[in-house]
Amino acid sequence: MKLRIFTEPQQGATYDDLLAVAQATERLGFDAFFRSDHYQRIGAGDPGPGSTDAWITLAGLARETSGIRLGTLVSPATFRLPGPLAITVAQVDQMSGGRVELGFGTGWFDGEHSAYGIPFPPTKERFGRFEEQLEILTGLWAAEESYSFEGSYYRLADSPALPKPAQRPRPPVIIGGVGAKRTPRLAAAYADEYNVPFHTVGDTRAAFDRVREACEETGRTLRLSAAQTTVVGKDRAEVERRATAIGEDPDRLREGGLAGTPEEVLEKIGQFGEIGAERIYLQILDLGDLEHLELIAAEVLPHV
Repeated sequence: MKLRIFTEPQQGATYDDLLAVAQATERLGFDAFFRSDHYQRIGAGDPGPGSTDAWITLAGLARETSGIRLGTLVSPATFRLPGPLAITVAQVDQMSGGRVELGFGTGWFDGEHSAYGIPFPPTKERFGRFEEQLEILTGLWAAEESYSFEGSYYRLADSPALPKPAQRPRPPVIIGGVGAKRTPRLAAAYADEYNVPFHTVGDTRAAFDRVREACEETGRTLRLSAAQTTVVGKDRAEVERRATAIGEDPDRLREGGLAGTPEEVLEKIGQFGEIGAERIYLQILDLGDLEHLELIAAEVLPHV
């Protein structure tokens, strides 16, 4: 089991905040640093300095870290055109020496789209664009010569399909969600990893099973992973303090996330392992609490 640190900078974080967490992630021995890709705070509360751009952040971190994997969970297809996104991800992959992963989704938060002038099509169109973008991205990275594509939403004519990413044939693609039909089909066709965010072990098992069934038709095998809001404390008082700091109820987090003492959290991680998860993304919301990461690294990480 690999443990990855997953941040939500749209809730208010500067690049320097993220740099401190990413460097702690590397120093403490975690597998990867991931961030969300949003442009506006989700929910009520102080927006602080606002959000930062995910791929600009990862480009900077590519040069200021040396070993950890770096990625998004997840970049919305609505934010970027497929050709420029392929160039961006390939360039950051080169800058990192081949450590980048692309978590990719349809986009769902309409508020940030209207706030920044980004078109937000209806659900059916978003999925249609998402599928075409997946084909274009993977096609551009794999093409040995020029690349062309003719779809309902995008047309590429004789693209040079450059630059190429450092990882060959491409950086890993992660698709997440618990949709019953379209998501398993797209994951089985295009993804290297399937992620279930913020669901119970039982719901996660059901989603994994749907993707496994879809993979039987494509003949592909995916890594399976889960993302969980994480609060760990040496004792109950420390768990409650950290949960309160992020506006969460510790008992609710014990039920629906990863919360409790290291022993409690390890037991829950074990349950995800039993259903096939190979990676857990630990959603860390208080980015100023680096002692939290140190505790997890000392008391949880060595035992997974």
